[in-house]
Amino acid sequence: MADMMTTVRQRRVGKGTEGAEEQPSEKSVKPDGKILSDHTGGKLWNILSVTVGGIVAISLGLLTSVYVATLHENDLWFSNIKEVEREISFRTECGLYYSYYKQMIQAASIQQGLHGLVYDNKTESVRTINILERMNVYQEVFLSILYRILPIQQYLEPVYFYIYTLFGLQALYVIALYVTSWLLSGTWLSGLLAACWYITNRIDTTRVEFTIPLRENWALPFFAVQIAAITYLLRTNLQPAQERLTFMAVFIATFLFSLMWQFNQFMMLIQALALFVLDCFDLLPTAKVTWLYIIQISGLLLVCVLQFFNSMILGSLLISFNASVLIARIIQKNLKKGPLLNRLGKLILHVLLVLCLTLLINKFIKKILNLESDEHIFKFLKAKFGFGATRDFDANLYLCEEAFGLLPLNTFSRLSDTLLFYIYVFVLLFMTVAAVIVAFRNLSGSNQVQLMEKMGECTITLKPDAAYSLIHTVLFGCLALSTMRMKYLWTSHMCVFASFGLCSTEVWKLVLKCIGLYTSQRMQVVKYSIPIITLLYISYKFWPGIMDELSELREFYDPDTVELMNWIKSNTPNTAVFAGSMQLLAGVKLCTGRTLTNHPHYEDKNLRERTKQIYQIYAKRSPEDVYGILRSFGTDYVILEDSICYERRHSRGCRLRDLLDIANGHIMDGLGENEPDLKPSTYPRFCEEIKKNLPSYTTHFIRVFQNKTFHVYKLAKHK
Repeated sequence: MADMMTTVRQRRVGKGTEGAEEQPSEKSVKPDGKILSDHTGGKLWNILSVTVGGIVAISLGLLTSVYVATLHENDLWFSNIKEVEREISFRTECGLYYSYYKQMIQAASIQQGLHGLVYDNKTESVRTINILERMNVYQEVFLSILYRILPIQQYLEPVYFYIYTLFGLQALYVIALYVTSWLLSGTWLSGLLAACWYITNRIDTTRVEFTIPLRENWALPFFAVQIAAITYLLRTNLQPAQERLTFMAVFIATFLFSLMWQFNQFMMLIQALALFVLDCFDLLPTAKVTWLYIIQISGLLLVCVLQFFNSMILGSLLISFNASVLIARIIQKNLKKGPLLNRLGKLILHVLLVLCLTLLINKFIKKILNLESDEHIFKFLKAKFGFGATRDFDANLYLCEEAFGLLPLNTFSRLSDTLLFYIYVFVLLFMTVAAVIVAFRNLSGSNQVQLMEKMGECTITLKPDAAYSLIHTVLFGCLALSTMRMKYLWTSHMCVFASFGLCSTEVWKLVLKCIGLYTSQRMQVVKYSIPIITLLYISYKFWPGIMDELSELREFYDPDTVELMNWIKSNTPNTAVFAGSMQLLAGVKLCTGRTLTNHPHYEDKNLRERTKQIYQIYAKRSPEDVYGILRSFGTDYVILEDSICYERRHSRGCRLRDLLDIANGHIMDGLGENEPDLKPSTYPRFCEEIKKNLPSYTTHFIRVFQNKTFHVYKLAKHK
């Protein structure tokens, strides 16, 4: 009876006719007597499929790189504008990161360039800091060394070597997404669909073409590679050698991802939570999960060593959480044994133990290291999720930025235009129901034979790799919904998850069985026809738009900033120290090489305090107070921006001047309510009053430059 059942199952998945199973000899013998091997034929077909799928993956990756590079060129006319304009186009923190690449290129030697980064006294005035410790700029160091040693200086400018490398990483990103979807579904058609969705939803999947040096554009391609490697690792039939190689690939990708982005620990914490949930419900092999925890810790600790034992890494929640999980397993034995209620009790106790251990270990490490580098993030999270209002300047600075707000609803309408969101929701609901059923039956501890008989269909639809993909997309979806800036981690995986579900044998098999239309042939037709129809729809609807986008030509235009940078280079000494907004000063460092008082890399408590003090130029403070503050940081020149002083971009309560007023205990400008304990300031707003050239201001500040946007004042040197 068992043999008959096996034969029936083979007929269902086989591509041959029904009589093929009963007449194997007729199928495999030619009239001339030569025996054809089905195994060999299948192997050749697999090789052909992998070859074609691989060529398609590489082609799509390269096309994506060319696409975003062309958009960047068309948007700025990058090849035609001056060098100062190219550098100004690297806005805010992008300019700061690129400045270290430029610094390494212009150094007399590689050793001198590295020394300048380790003992940097131009990024923060009156302080010497280690850039390699404070910031994730090893990629700039590596790229600058590569540019210096390769014989390409005559053919390629440094800026093009830099941006082409990042556009090239987009190829790696798309290939990794393609491969992940292919591994999950078993067909490269799924990978093709994922890549097409990634490209057609570009506005919501990447911002590389206009924020090139941003850390996430370096890191996310390696995160996608890591997810692809984990997807392969979670297969059940791997040989020991394959498993070891895959673990190595996961480690390398994890290490590179961690090295390139300061927010690595938070992304990997979410990943660790996904592994923890799946392990608790017995949906992943415990041994593999343990190794993944160890890989995460090892990768982060290696980065910590390279960043000169950066305390923010040592005090990360990820290290505390992973260590807690491993300790809790040792304390709690037989966690996955016993009847349902017994296991649920153990599970609740296990979760509480892990949470308590995580908080204790993290608090202990931060106490020992006196760590306060990431406190602004927790203040922001506390205020964001309604655990009390705050007047903290740093927390409010994040809260008022649109990028750190909730995901806008129009995102879903854009994703729906390509059918991505509709299909994603369908697959997500289907897989979630399957996951709940499987988890419940795993916890119930039923006899394994009965379990397979009762829920064989569900186990097929929730293989370990699919289970990981489900929890990954749910957790990163929650992150994206709460913080718009993090949507790029979710939307790219959304493409993978939706395409996998649309091309999944297990999904369509269950759907067709539910509506009573299942046959093997019909399932194969639906599995391939619906993805192909979707691809045709996307091509028909979006190809003309992509062509129009590629033909649209614009040009970089920011004459006021160009004039400012040229004036600074021509009229101030190389040792001059400049104060101003974080965003502008990053450009000042890149374009002119002058020393800064503050900058946009915000992961340092002293810098945050310094920035708040410098920003008093936009508060209601006396000229003597502002002068004293600026001189305490060695300031020679201060740049005031009308766009900040008279800001209209944010509503009342979120303008920079309002945040400063609240932090200083002063009533805000304009009509509207104020908190009862806020008092009127005895001084007018500094950035407005200084333009009146009153004696109390001209004694300390001399205007040396102005245009429609910027006003530069030189600080008098009083003896």
